[in-house]
Amino acid sequence: MPRTRRRHFIQGSLGISAAALFSNLFARRASASAYGDLVPDPNGVLDLPEGFSYVVLQEAGDAMSDGYVVPARPDGMACFELADGNWSLMRNHEVSRGDEASGAYSADAVPKEAYDPDGYGGVTRVVIDPSSGEVVSSNLVLAGTFRNCAGGPSPWGWLSCEENVEDNHGYVFACPEDAEAVVPAEPILGFGRFNHEAAAVDPATLVTYLTEDRGDGCFYRHVPDSKDTPFEGRLQALRIVDTDAFETAPLGKVGEMFDIEWVDVEEPNPADDDIRYAAQALGASVFIRGEGLWYFDGEVYFSCTNGGPAGLGQIFRVIDNGDTGTLELIAVSDSGDTLDFPDNITVAPWGELFIAEDGSGDQYVRFIDADGSICDFARNAISDSELAGVCFSPDGTAMFVNIQGDGLTLMVTGPFPVDDGGGSTGGDTSGGADDSSGGGSDSNASTSDGASASGTTGEPPTSDSDAATSGSDTDGDSAGGAGGGGGGCSVDGDNASGAVGLGAAALAAAVLRLPSDADADE
Repeated sequence: MPRTRRRHFIQGSLGISAAALFSNLFARRASASAYGDLVPDPNGVLDLPEGFSYVVLQEAGDAMSDGYVVPARPDGMACFELADGNWSLMRNHEVSRGDEASGAYSADAVPKEAYDPDGYGGVTRVVIDPSSGEVVSSNLVLAGTFRNCAGGPSPWGWLSCEENVEDNHGYVFACPEDAEAVVPAEPILGFGRFNHEAAAVDPATLVTYLTEDRGDGCFYRHVPDSKDTPFEGRLQALRIVDTDAFETAPLGKVGEMFDIEWVDVEEPNPADDDIRYAAQALGASVFIRGEGLWYFDGEVYFSCTNGGPAGLGQIFRVIDNGDTGTLELIAVSDSGDTLDFPDNITVAPWGELFIAEDGSGDQYVRFIDADGSICDFARNAISDSELAGVCFSPDGTAMFVNIQGDGLTLMVTGPFPVDDGGGSTGGDTSGGADDSSGGGSDSNASTSDGASASGTTGEPPTSDSDAATSGSDTDGDSAGGAGGGGGGCSVDGDNASGAVGLGAAALAAAVLRLPSDADADE
């Protein structure tokens, strides 16, 4: 069924201007963005605002340059700039134990570097020429792991997190962004063994923050002993001062702020999945399903999927001052109409927060603008599969996103805002909104990496699009569901039920996906 645009606004009077409200997060912003309503994609893959276009870079099963194939279930990603100026898109694959059919190789061709011969998850790399949007090469980087869900960019490359704790799994692995072949899989034991979701690194201190996808999890940080030995140090869990094992799930008053401290985790690599219990015995606070996590300009944002009085999600902000700091509830959802279980999050170079949904029915990439409005940016028109891995190129001219169930990795270009570092809008750097539709498709079709499909909103593509349809027809309500109805946002919304409230000095964000415990343990 077509869904009307959902517009939300700040509830109540905050007593300050929107500019002041977002002065911290959006400090680097150089121009306002009003992307506009979504236009149905004639290929039925991804609806985007007018002027934006996408290219399907790869599809699960495509041949990669190293002879392996692209694994299924692409998930978290980050994009790095290589020494030669190309982009390296590092991509997780959330493939479970023994799922050979979804992996990059067969059981009789397991790489010698694989962490576990029965693991078919891992990380792949896609190298992209930013001047043309073409795929230059692609290869397997990490092999033999399970359920590589999210992670985060770091000074050491992509941090890939295992959302699984069976049989000596449950670790974080560092994956060099310039690795041209499979690297030995070496878990970072200091980052703990638990049901990892995401990681975020403060580049100044090399402190790494970590979320735990459990209904009774903790929020962690790893403090290195020295910058020369960043993986050696103390794993700690957040504790609200003067309150042992504080339950954060019931919190629903936006702007609530708590003084925090950190308790040491005595055994970061236990045989059992019990780090959270040991930490809570020392007073660590309890967070319900920590998932999306991002570091931006000295602040850490993370989401709790099941948090809030309605169980629909909370967003917290941590200010870490070393031994002290604050935890602030900056957003809470009271209705599933506000956001449909957002999962991966990223902050664009110009300061807007983008969120990939993992709920039911229509799935969107949404963003929070400088006025605090939650707006539609893209809609999955091919299926009801989750969108994952949303991230940007280093210069902000291209967005990358996965449609997980369909095994598609897409690059989106168009008139993204200019950042204060002098970057241009996406139209001129990556082939442009119109150019990437035709040119990117034709040139990429000749590569071995499967970057063959493209679409420009409002116009047919200039080449066939086998990868775009992924062997699936769109079903009436899927292809046209957004039909000019999504993408816009305003503060005078005519459908304001379930609005997200915002804290007085923080980012408005969203609910994350709400899987069952069994799902998280697969």
